[in-house]
Amino acid sequence: MKQSAAESPLGVFGAMLAYYRTRAGMTPEQLGARVFVSGSQIRKVEAGTRAPAEDLVKACEGIGELGCDGALTELYEILGEKLKRRAYPGWFAAWPDKEAQARRLRSFELVVVPGLLQTEAYARAVLSTRVGATLDEVDEAVAARLARQQILEQDQPPELWAILDEGALRRPVGDPAVMHGQLTYLAGMARRPHIVVQVVPLDAGAHQGLNGGAFVIADFDDAATIAYQDTAVSGQIIEDASETDALAHTWDTLRLEALPRAASLTLIEETARQWT
Repeated sequence: MKQSAAESPLGVFGAMLAYYRTRAGMTPEQLGARVFVSGSQIRKVEAGTRAPAEDLVKACEGIGELGCDGALTELYEILGEKLKRRAYPGWFAAWPDKEAQARRLRSFELVVVPGLLQTEAYARAVLSTRVGATLDEVDEAVAARLARQQILEQDQPPELWAILDEGALRRPVGDPAVMHGQLTYLAGMARRPHIVVQVVPLDAGAHQGLNGGAFVIADFDDAATIAYQDTAVSGQIIEDASETDALAHTWDTLRLEALPRAASLTLIEETARQWT
């Protein structure tokens, strides 16, 4: 049964924001002007149809007339994960939690830099290609993608082993400045002790990764290995052992095709300079 706005996490937050706004005698447009968003965006948050960005919460707390006194921040933190998940497609919503619990992540990308290693500008350029997506929806998707990257900043982050095709380094996503920034950032991340980035060079020719889409394999200390695989229109979490074994075999094959870690880093840095 569909939740009413009052029963959903977004509805609860939206009702609280509406309460403080109306108590202060502000219209949605007036509040939006103070926090640098549209009145329409404020209405969507209050109606429970749009997840609030953390920056919006902080901006509202900074308006004395609202008198929030930390209430919106506290509510945002309580509802945090449920609010963030609204930015994910339904088939993907369960993956970030599993990803965050993994001991090791083994990924392959054919056409773009892996999401966990994307800059904000690059992520925005990728996500802006979604047909029919509004600016607000793109903003939410970018914020959600960047939030996922926080697992790499933990005291004990998962080991990330990313294999990508050289085409991802050379495909223009955004303008040259976006690509330069992305590859420079990728090189920096690849130097971290818990991150390995390997590139399958173009001169490797046809390889097994051309037969399927991108995928990630998640290994755990106390649970069975699972995987996430993109498809043409969505994606799926794979728990069947035979299927995860098949993906692991594909990943091992691609690793043999890829340049060693040091040579991959050199190629990334050389390509970054070509985008200046």
